[in-house]
Amino acid sequence: MTPGDRGLLLVGCGKMGGAMLRGWIAAGLDPAAVTVLDPQPADWLEALTAKGLRLNELPTIAPSVAVIATKPQIMESAIPGLRDYGNGPTLFVSIAAGTLISTFETMLGRDTPIVRTMPNTPAAIGCGITGLVANTRVSPGQMAVATELMSAVGETVILENEDQIHAVTALSGSGPAYVFALTEALTAAGIDAGLSSEISAKLAVTMVAGSGQLMLKTGEEPSELRRQVTSPNGTTAAGLKELMAVDNGIFELMGRTVSAARDRSVALAKGLD
Repeated sequence: MTPGDRGLLLVGCGKMGGAMLRGWIAAGLDPAAVTVLDPQPADWLEALTAKGLRLNELPTIAPSVAVIATKPQIMESAIPGLRDYGNGPTLFVSIAAGTLISTFETMLGRDTPIVRTMPNTPAAIGCGITGLVANTRVSPGQMAVATELMSAVGETVILENEDQIHAVTALSGSGPAYVFALTEALTAAGIDAGLSSEISAKLAVTMVAGSGQLMLKTGEEPSELRRQVTSPNGTTAAGLKELMAVDNGIFELMGRTVSAARDRSVALAKGLD
């Protein structure tokens, strides 16, 4: 992996930034090509300085790529030190939730190439999915670099416009919490059906994880996998009759859930409480 001749600057190396850095290095990125700015570097990060990684010193020349992986509330204090890299060849890649491309353009300059991304928490273990969208200053080659960088922590999708970030946030960004809530509900239902809490939790968690892997590895449509496991008049069919009820089933519930999350994303982007 080669982000460019002038190296890569990573601003923020917490859970997500750290996962990306580990993924990049595993993919062949030389630590000597990386500079990291982080006020509280972990021991493993400091150890990489022995391999050439530069820590908490701004590059003397504009890097090829600057990845902004700080929390949104910290980002505004971090960006001023990077303004000298704006309006130039440095590609900025942001994983800061809720921060618009226009905000970065105001802080860095309108001629700055910027890619905004929306990863999700499974990216921390290399199993995430990230939506990416770019401003008009990003070249095809730079977009390919941004995609490669985010591919280090999972799958990627390229969005048509920035407004779609709200839907990505509501679906895959917030989605892990929906799956965790579903797993909680299944565990509680198993307990009500007569299982111990330990057995019910193990069954629910392993079933959810295994079902996800089955969808990924077979490539089958979820609807087809559902049909394959549903025997006519069997136990699964009886359960699905309740789950997929027209008026108050899971499709209506998930529709309301994603819509509510998307509306909240739009409101936050507008600065509304």
